[in-house]
Amino acid sequence: MALASAREPWRKRLYLPSYHVQEAARYARTTPKTIRNWQGQGDLVQAIAARDPKLSLSYMQLIEVAVVAAFRRSGIKLRDIKAARDWLATTFKSEYPFVQFDFKRRGRELLVDYAKASRKRGKGQLISPSKGGQLVWEPMVGDLLSDFEYDNNIALRWHVIGREEPIIIDPRVSFGAPNIRGVPTWILKGRWEAGESVSEIADDFDLKPALVADALKFEGVDEVGQKQGWVH
Repeated sequence: MALASAREPWRKRLYLPSYHVQEAARYARTTPKTIRNWQGQGDLVQAIAARDPKLSLSYMQLIEVAVVAAFRRSGIKLRDIKAARDWLATTFKSEYPFVQFDFKRRGRELLVDYAKASRKRGKGQLISPSKGGQLVWEPMVGDLLSDFEYDNNIALRWHVIGREEPIIIDPRVSFGAPNIRGVPTWILKGRWEAGESVSEIADDFDLKPALVADALKFEGVDEVGQKQGWVH
């Protein structure tokens, strides 16, 4: 791990506090109070003592929050989410199972690929971690976490507001800040607040004006066109 971290310094950032709870809640489309409630469920989300409003989360913690939020939006019950996390963490000695396993679902049941989870050969077999690793043979409807891209069993690219949108969080890019084409969205907002037009910002960063407008909208700027006379 030390050698890998030396070659790929971004790996160290996976565990460094970088995201305020308020930011994590906004990105995951939930609330700080909800994150605190999840922590109260008995480490449903790893090591987030979120009673301190100034607390910051690491990238790994952020993704666990995002994954739990995605589960809840899909109608998965909290007790099933916790049961799945506990079983995966214990069985595979995984500190952050919601970052390291790609989930599917059958109705409101969480499933993971047996071969990928166990690193054994096999195809088409699925495990129900909330039911103690019970094998499931039924065909799947599809992936549950389509907004995440996995590399070496880690969710390393998060399409924060959906696959069709340009906002990405990737710990290897822009120190993990939400970005468009590698440009942090907060930088684009700062330029906007300094009085620059969308077209000026777009020219400076070699971006299309529509992408700048998307970044500003993500950062909470609602009336881009009216302020600078540019229509998206």
